[in-house]
Amino acid sequence: MKSAVETLSPTRVKLTVEVPFEELKPSLDAAYQSIAKQINVPGFRRGKVPPMVIDRQVGRGAVLEQAINDTLPKKYVEALEANDLTPLAQPEIEGLEVAEDEGFGFTAEVDVKPTIVVPDYEGLTAEVPAAEVSDSDVDEQVEALRERFATLNDVERPAADGDFVVLDLRATKDGEVVDGAEVSGMSYRVGRGGMIDGLDEALVGLSAGEDKTFETELVGGDLVGEKVEVSVAVTQVQEQELPEIDDEFAQMASEFDTVEELTTDVRERLGRGKRLEQAAEARDAVLEALLEKVDIPLPETMVADELNARRQSVEQQLAMAGITMDKYLEDEGQTVEEFEADLERRVRDAVAAQFLLDEIAKEKAFGIDQAELSQHLVRRAQQAGQDPQEFANHMFEHNHIPDLVQEILRGKALAVVVESAVVTDDAGNPVELKNLRPDGTIGEDEPEAEVTEGDDAEVEAAEAEADKADDEA
Repeated sequence: MKSAVETLSPTRVKLTVEVPFEELKPSLDAAYQSIAKQINVPGFRRGKVPPMVIDRQVGRGAVLEQAINDTLPKKYVEALEANDLTPLAQPEIEGLEVAEDEGFGFTAEVDVKPTIVVPDYEGLTAEVPAAEVSDSDVDEQVEALRERFATLNDVERPAADGDFVVLDLRATKDGEVVDGAEVSGMSYRVGRGGMIDGLDEALVGLSAGEDKTFETELVGGDLVGEKVEVSVAVTQVQEQELPEIDDEFAQMASEFDTVEELTTDVRERLGRGKRLEQAAEARDAVLEALLEKVDIPLPETMVADELNARRQSVEQQLAMAGITMDKYLEDEGQTVEEFEADLERRVRDAVAAQFLLDEIAKEKAFGIDQAELSQHLVRRAQQAGQDPQEFANHMFEHNHIPDLVQEILRGKALAVVVESAVVTDDAGNPVELKNLRPDGTIGEDEPEAEVTEGDDAEVEAAEAEADKADDEA
């Protein structure tokens, strides 16, 4: 087989492939055997029809077509490997020609990974916010804990902001109840928001046994943006009573005996979380610094596909949350043009980062073992809120395991880059990343074992025992 490459752009090539008859013949023989089993010819047993008879019955062209269809994909892959090309999409096959000697040739245009020269990443610098835990952070967590152990007491007064009410609610359009917009006996905290625009304002001032009707626009569902009439009736008004912050509360809400021990633990846990957030910011900052050192050409079709996928993902998430795109942009303070520009920038950075990290992983010759893949599957399942076994089955059934493997390799490549970087916080303090554990605690460097001359015999004996055990296994 002969192949030649024409570079159409840094991310697209045209392959010209010529396949001689000798390399087509095995598939041609297989095609004859396959057709012989499918046709009935008087005087011949099924499967024993000679090629010359098949040529008269179905035509040599049909046999050649079947053989070429079997051979072409294999020769396309061989041509990619021979020219060290990594395809990013399905090829566009053109110019299929059968030669007089019954070899064949074809051309294939395809997007490929660009050639990347990995820049020197030793000593990259990045700055991230300090991982500080303020007193207000601790107070907020303790307050949330108090609310978990709060009690609700009925009160004989109008509802106020922060009170809990038990309500019945119904939204109608032209006298018809809106689908999914009728509830009864629901507990709701006044001022919480996120349900129906205008509900909090309507509830303030209502006592148990009173009701109110107001008009609003729906922000989700089939009638999004349309005006509906909402009737709300209050059956109970309840005031939240929080427990005092004392040692008794600490013992009730935790495994600690004193408030001081509880707040110390809260501060430590917040600190661990802050360190993990800081580490994520550090990885992003280091990767951004690395990307600034190299210009990576991107295939526009791949960028466009990723843009569409992310745009659809955002729209689906907003729809599930009952929020329109217009409302989301208003809350974010963005125009449509600003949203699209920001989305495209993030997509281009993500695609470029994938290419660059793939190249680093290739240079480092990273590998993964079954334990790493299993741990990654569990993490991804947890992130998706799915059962790990069901998630793993889905990944295997739909051939997504290679994608997960690539994710792991990219993670290893990024870890190498980050560990070689100099990261400081905005106060100038060094940020510890190398020994940061998954729970946010900081480990210690494990000193390398020193071997003295007197220990040589013991070391050699231990190695011999290890080799023996390996041989027996």
